[in-house]
Amino acid sequence: MSLHITIQPLSEIDSQQWLSLWQAYQAFYQVKIDSTISLRTWQKLTDTKLEHMYGFAAILHEQVVGIVHVIEHDSCWTAQPYAYLQDLYTHPNYRGQGIAAQLIAYVYQVSLERNCDRVYWLTQDSNETAQKLYDRVARKTGFIQYRI
Repeated sequence: MSLHITIQPLSEIDSQQWLSLWQAYQAFYQVKIDSTISLRTWQKLTDTKLEHMYGFAAILHEQVVGIVHVIEHDSCWTAQPYAYLQDLYTHPNYRGQGIAAQLIAYVYQVSLERNCDRVYWLTQDSNETAQKLYDRVARKTGFIQYRI
């Protein structure tokens, strides 16, 4: 079953509704991002002049129930930019009802309109619930992330 949601740019919603889900997302990953960085993140995601970083909210009954953040960047492999889906979060009360899949599909549609070569994202190898969705809507690339 898929809930009928509305998807809006983050610039059209109240920052407190975003912040509530942003903080819940951090708690899910057991991190605490400094409030000044969160404020700066909100400003970047909602700055309509900043073309490479943006986000969307899933709205149900005038309440934000999901968020997604996107960062576009150039590539050495293609003429078009890539769209990196950096953060995706659905409120726990609304999981398993198609909201995340709708947000991913929306980002993909926007990326096509913006002439991006692809949309890609990462998830933790222990996040099996998310991987079940991702296996339905995308394909694994076989790449492993390293970090210094």
